[in-house]
Amino acid sequence: MQVTAKADYAIRALAQLAVEPGQSLTRAQIAQAQDIPSKFLEAILSDLRRDDLVVAQRGPSGGYRLARPPQDISLADAVRAVDGPLAAVRGLPPEHTEYQGAAAPLREVWVATRAALRDVLETVTLADLVAGELPTSVQRLVAAEDAWRRR
Repeated sequence: MQVTAKADYAIRALAQLAVEPGQSLTRAQIAQAQDIPSKFLEAILSDLRRDDLVVAQRGPSGGYRLARPPQDISLADAVRAVDGPLAAVRGLPPEHTEYQGAAAPLREVWVATRAALRDVLETVTLADLVAGELPTSVQRLVAAEDAWRRR
């Protein structure tokens, strides 16, 4: 799986907002705190606002804040807001793919891949992230010796 810059930046922006969930931060403050290009962040915040993950407030004390408590926003919510579904095959949901012959079971592999992504990204919330306390299931995956080996 390739994590896009857009998804990475979206999660980092949301994490910055989750540090003080009721406080509004300007785009510039978020961009500076997370070293995100400000112009790119503008489009990301628009996507996050469209999916009701952030609320924009105008005026002198304006900025962005989370639309829901950090424990109610998963990393999957952020990825979907900026990139769409967690797993697509040539733009299709995995269950809509069809293969012939020796490749016939590939559809199930893609569905299982989506399920594995969900197991991690839907389990980790912004609250978990900013607290530095990942769910046990994710900690187990990270603790596996080969998890850190690039292949």
